[in-house]
Amino acid sequence: MLPITGYADKLSIRPGEKLEVKISSQSALPYQVQVTRVICADPNPEGPGWQETPIDAAINTSYPSRVQPHHLGSYMLANTRSAPSLDMPASTLTALIYPTTPTLGIQGVIDIGPLSIFIDELGYLCTDLKHVNVFRLTDFGPLSERQWHQVFCSYDGVAGMITVACTSVSTPTSNHPMQQTFQCPTTDALLKIFEVSVACLLGPKPHAFFNGKIEAPTIHSKVLDFNSARAVEHCATNTDIYAAWDFSLETPSDRTTDVGPNQLNGVLHNIPTRAVKSSSWSGNEMCWRHAPKEYAAIHFHDDDAGDFNWQTDFVFKIPDDFKCGFYVINLENDRGKDAIPFYVCPPKGTRNADICVVIPTFTYIVYGNYIRYDYGEAWERRASEWNAYPHSPSAHPEYGLSTYNHHSDRSGVSYSSRFRPLLNLRPGYLIFPHDTGSGLRHVQADTHLLAWLENSGYTYDIMTDEELHLEGVAAIKNYPVVLTGTHPEYHTLESWQAFADYKEHGGRLCYLGGNGFYWRIAVHPDTTGILEIRRAEGGIRVWASEPGEYYNAFDGQYGGLWTRNGRPPQQLVGVGFTSQGDFVGSYYRKQSGAEDPRASWIFKDLTEDILGDFGLSGGGAAGFEVDRAEPRFGTPTNALILASSEGHSDYFMPVPEEMMNPLANLAGAPMDELIRADMVFFETPSGGAVFSVGSITFCGSLPYNNFDNNISTLLKNVIDRFVDPNPFNYPL
Repeated sequence: MLPITGYADKLSIRPGEKLEVKISSQSALPYQVQVTRVICADPNPEGPGWQETPIDAAINTSYPSRVQPHHLGSYMLANTRSAPSLDMPASTLTALIYPTTPTLGIQGVIDIGPLSIFIDELGYLCTDLKHVNVFRLTDFGPLSERQWHQVFCSYDGVAGMITVACTSVSTPTSNHPMQQTFQCPTTDALLKIFEVSVACLLGPKPHAFFNGKIEAPTIHSKVLDFNSARAVEHCATNTDIYAAWDFSLETPSDRTTDVGPNQLNGVLHNIPTRAVKSSSWSGNEMCWRHAPKEYAAIHFHDDDAGDFNWQTDFVFKIPDDFKCGFYVINLENDRGKDAIPFYVCPPKGTRNADICVVIPTFTYIVYGNYIRYDYGEAWERRASEWNAYPHSPSAHPEYGLSTYNHHSDRSGVSYSSRFRPLLNLRPGYLIFPHDTGSGLRHVQADTHLLAWLENSGYTYDIMTDEELHLEGVAAIKNYPVVLTGTHPEYHTLESWQAFADYKEHGGRLCYLGGNGFYWRIAVHPDTTGILEIRRAEGGIRVWASEPGEYYNAFDGQYGGLWTRNGRPPQQLVGVGFTSQGDFVGSYYRKQSGAEDPRASWIFKDLTEDILGDFGLSGGGAAGFEVDRAEPRFGTPTNALILASSEGHSDYFMPVPEEMMNPLANLAGAPMDELIRADMVFFETPSGGAVFSVGSITFCGSLPYNNFDNNISTLLKNVIDRFVDPNPFNYPL
């Protein structure tokens, strides 16, 4: 655990609104708080350096320390205090389960307090009576990994008998049940049930979290044999049912529905994965909305992380005169430091500047707490030498995973939450400990742009993806110029459409990154702080969604690439993701489009053909992830290719969705032609224009040589013309 850390309930906020801040401090002494406005979050001594300005704020004081606990692992909990006690000292528990790590420790299936059913360390099905007597089904043997099983236990307190049974559902030839009956203490007392858990054990806190899918967990209020329990009708009029949860209902939510007479609806904790194939999936339908009964399971994980639900330690009401920008709440106790980021947007409906920077917070959250394979001694040495942020998510998995990681059962992480400390969102955090450049991405890399705007004397407002998602184009429509960050990769339909509407209504859009507008995501229906990604067909992926699980649970829409959803990035900004390599930047070379009178003004005071052969991001303006123009995907016919990159290393490869086979691609072009960043410009019929650079590392070149360089000059030319209210002429 970190000596001190925390998070806020919002990542972006407007003046007059309140920020609830939640802190966990391991010290017995108070901690100190200081608010700062961040100009540059790059600790590289060869650049502008880490720049932040202390802000006089009411919360700048000391606070008492306390430890706020949390745990990983998803489960369902139902409060049964409103339901009657079981009518007799008897109960039967059943469920369909699909264990993915059956030998990874004890894993709860159903726990009703007096009685539970679980898997032990060896993968055997067991039942536990009052957490005293454990009975193991040895005759069946260990449960099979990634196979469906029907599990069962019945308790007869009068006869002093308990029965455990299991059958394989995935292998019909051996689906006869194996069962064992054991003697147990007799009792004539009613079973008192106060809480029911699914996918964990209680006692007193949830623990022993299940890895895998669970379907149709049911509690019967009488003793049944295995076959009778399987045949029971689950309905509200069947009084022999104490509770029966149908996971095919309310799929987008954190709620589970009890279809039995007591209506003991449950609550899901730590966002397990819904809209997953259940035991009856036929393969005939790929969308859970069309065949919900074939998606009546939930995939639980022992390392799921949702809302940590920490208590609020202090509230910060943003003053009305707060300047837009990037801020942090700096924390310090006698054992360490941390910094909680947030962005201040202008009051709703107010424009304070001609320029609006849209911060890609959805992408930040999706990557939040990315545990990387290349973390190690080199990273720690670089962080120490530069006095950078000292904590890596790779050393602190207790704060949950990124959607770029795998769960402990090797399934992909589909959800990410900002209601927890996200260590890689801190100023000064390093990604790559390379010798070339700063090795920054996301939050920290985007401050290269903010620092350039400040140095160039531009005033600017801030919006984030969240404002665009919630407010649509209204959030940005009044700005003459909108700038993206370096990597606006993940978008909801609403945030994507906000950019499209802005462009179509005459806006001037600068896409200053690469690999943008690539993946479609969904937002939790009850909060924008939890995001979902389904990595469907195509795309560069660290994991792939299983066939049949390409549709989001949160909104029911097809996930995956925006290109597969009929909205290629080329339609929006003229270029789209084409190649990825190592974190090394190359340069652009001017193309014929640079000489076209329609765009020659972009190169005012620039005579060189080579642009951006320098920079703090990999040493060059064109690198790591690059985008190219492609008419087949929607690059406008009037788009001018101003410059294209060259000289990329052999590590660069075309994106998989472009490949037909190892030797052929969709474009029908030589492979080398797909590996380039295109800088493009085009006008829109409504008098607006788009300028795109097609490279993640572009903004890393802006601060080079104290901001005096050809990339800086080029971008200044673009913004100065884009701010000019004279409309652009659309070529006929």
